[in-house]
Amino acid sequence: MTKPSIAFLGLGTMGGGMARRLLANGFPLAVFNRNAEKSKPFAVDGATVANSPREAAKKADVIISMVADDNAARSLWFGEKGALAGAKAGTICIECSTVTVGWIHDLAAGAQKHKCELLDAPVTGSKNQAASGELNFLVGGDSATLEKVRPVFFAMGKNVSLLGPMGCGALVKLINNFVCGVQVAALAEALAMIERSGLDSAKALEILTGGAPGSPLVKAVSTRMTKPDFTPNFLLRLMAKDLGYAIQEGGKLSVELLTAAAALTAFQRAIAAGHGDKDIAAIVEPFRKG
Repeated sequence: MTKPSIAFLGLGTMGGGMARRLLANGFPLAVFNRNAEKSKPFAVDGATVANSPREAAKKADVIISMVADDNAARSLWFGEKGALAGAKAGTICIECSTVTVGWIHDLAAGAQKHKCELLDAPVTGSKNQAASGELNFLVGGDSATLEKVRPVFFAMGKNVSLLGPMGCGALVKLINNFVCGVQVAALAEALAMIERSGLDSAKALEILTGGAPGSPLVKAVSTRMTKPDFTPNFLLRLMAKDLGYAIQEGGKLSVELLTAAAALTAFQRAIAAGHGDKDIAAIVEPFRKG
């Protein structure tokens, strides 16, 4: 069967890896990125580089967005040069960005107006998983729509979970990320205590990472903190954004996310210290300096 043509919007740390997986799997691909320099390598590899989201969407059967936040997503989808303005009826739109539930419902209404279908499909996994096609997709939307594009998802990931109606993917992703953010903030505090106390850091961290606290995230981030290596896998400022979104969604459900609020304060302090464009592991630096 002929593979669907795809428009991919956003070629950052995650989007770039995902788009390359689609090219590697033989999908016709048009790409758009606000910083046009990031698009050039994709042209070399066979993608069509578009000058606007609308241009990218014109011949697409599937449009995928992977950008930083609600505002960035809105600028890609809506407006005279937005993807929906160029989308043909029946196009399947996939929002993979980590965004609010409110934005997902706004986009769903816009897609319906243009006679398109939408799937809310953020991911778990980071830079390495995006590059190797091992992402997990958290999907909200219609099961029949999902079945139409399942091969597209499996070109980029290893697992696709349909979690419920529109918005469920976004909400589960925000819950997932706030729990991750809390773990990273707690680890930064713990490592600062270990280093200041004179304990053998390697032995103390071996206890933490090998015991009950030793989630895959704690193991990976503790290595980055101790080297230190703050090469971005997950930008620190984006974790702060996700924590803020999660607190907002919790408030709508009358759930006060106290641990998320404490973690957000720690991430904001790291941003103020100039670490926002580094990996989330850089949250440890202000704790080290006291």
